[in-house]
Amino acid sequence: MEGLMSFQANSVRDVVSRQQSSVLVPTFSQKNSSTRVCVQPIGMVRISKLSKSFVASVQPLEASDVTPFDNTLPSKEVLDVWQNADVVCFDVDSTVCIDEGIDEFAEFCGAGKAVAEWTARAMNGSVPFEEALAARLSLINPSLSQLQDFLKRPPRLSPGIDLLVKKLKDKNKDVYLVSGGFRQMINPVASILGIPLENIFANQILFGSNGEFAGFDKNEPTSRKGGKATAVQQLRKAHGYKSLVMIGDGATDLEARMPGGADLFVCYGGVQLRNSVAAKADWLVYNLKDLINSLV
Repeated sequence: MEGLMSFQANSVRDVVSRQQSSVLVPTFSQKNSSTRVCVQPIGMVRISKLSKSFVASVQPLEASDVTPFDNTLPSKEVLDVWQNADVVCFDVDSTVCIDEGIDEFAEFCGAGKAVAEWTARAMNGSVPFEEALAARLSLINPSLSQLQDFLKRPPRLSPGIDLLVKKLKDKNKDVYLVSGGFRQMINPVASILGIPLENIFANQILFGSNGEFAGFDKNEPTSRKGGKATAVQQLRKAHGYKSLVMIGDGATDLEARMPGGADLFVCYGGVQLRNSVAAKADWLVYNLKDLINSLV
């Protein structure tokens, strides 16, 4: 597309918590939870140092306190796949990070409510993802300068994700980020966690030569319905992985659990609990410590 350019930058962003408190502690509700994490602004170069500041402990929700799912205790078969997987793929929004990046960007640009409604519909699977993505970006209509200003905020990681990724890598498992979000916001998250940038499948916002919004790259597999399934299939074919696990919270993550795709889908309900997705997961967890502790 002539005259278009894509902008990539180390993102830093901050989201104001809904609750006001003098003590910064995680809180949970029945349908979702918000966690306040104290972070310090970071520079564009030394972003990897931020990972050391994201050490937090969160008490897991009891399944009976949330909803009567019967998949919160993994079977022997599920544990075997998890412990012996060659590669683990993570969704980013509401999984690796505690926020939905596009919703926060929309709020920053003054289109928060309308975009959040589209996000909820997309994550619940009630509308095709590509339709929701196009609609949300059209509502935001961001400029390059707005994106640059937004990226001055540090990302907020889910408690325990840094430890989980480290342990997976210590076990010689490859780690990928597979997201319907945008590379501009995900690249710095990968840098914090020590994940190679080439291990990212995500969308790309495009801008014109004057910095005006010009759409998104439709060649990315994650820009359309079934995109995450396509991404993991490509991974398996390219690297010959024998066993692959997908971890996420939304319908697009569940889609990756298909023949030739993920062998196991772990639903992370510690930020957003989407009942229709959680009910179909091979394993439902509310605390990433459960995944860490089960890696023997």
